[in-house]
Amino acid sequence: MFLENTVNLNGEFGWIEVICGSMFSGKTEELIRRLNRAKIAKQKIKVFKPSIDKRYDKEYIISHNQKHLSSSIISEASEILSLSEGYNVVGIDEAQFFDLGIVKVCNDLANKGFRVILAGLDMDYQGNPFGPMPALMATAEYVTKVHAVCARSGNLANHSFRTSKNNSLIHIGEKESYEPLSRVEFQKELNLRDKKKANI
Repeated sequence: MFLENTVNLNGEFGWIEVICGSMFSGKTEELIRRLNRAKIAKQKIKVFKPSIDKRYDKEYIISHNQKHLSSSIISEASEILSLSEGYNVVGIDEAQFFDLGIVKVCNDLANKGFRVILAGLDMDYQGNPFGPMPALMATAEYVTKVHAVCARSGNLANHSFRTSKNNSLIHIGEKESYEPLSRVEFQKELNLRDKKKANI
């Protein structure tokens, strides 16, 4: 389990934490856990999520097991800087949906003494690094990779396999569109799709 560093409330130092993994791995739940602990420690928290994510509620980040925290919806990463004034800890959910500007925003916040905690998918549905996540992971002091349980084998799952026929990079969905798969099961699905394409 991740153990928090000591937060200097005078803002003399800050850092970045990234929580990453596949869908259904508990990323948002872990983000909420850390933010709630910061609240218990009497730190001022501010939470953000991208406007594209409208699955559960507009005003909250919500985990699959319905844990939630109030959040601000933003369209651009640049909005975070001005909206974070007066806080100690900044939480950002679904970080993969933001533009690459979020990397500079998070580093600017950390350099100003903020603790920045992000959660996001590290890979897209094709198994490729997703959006700004690789750069965020590279510049973060702490990276936590969480895993789901494979829907087929019961092993650790680190892939978000898209079961729907939508081929766009960004497709917001839940269990009706995705299932977590292990590396082996994900490769089986990719091979099967390649064979189907070859036979068309």
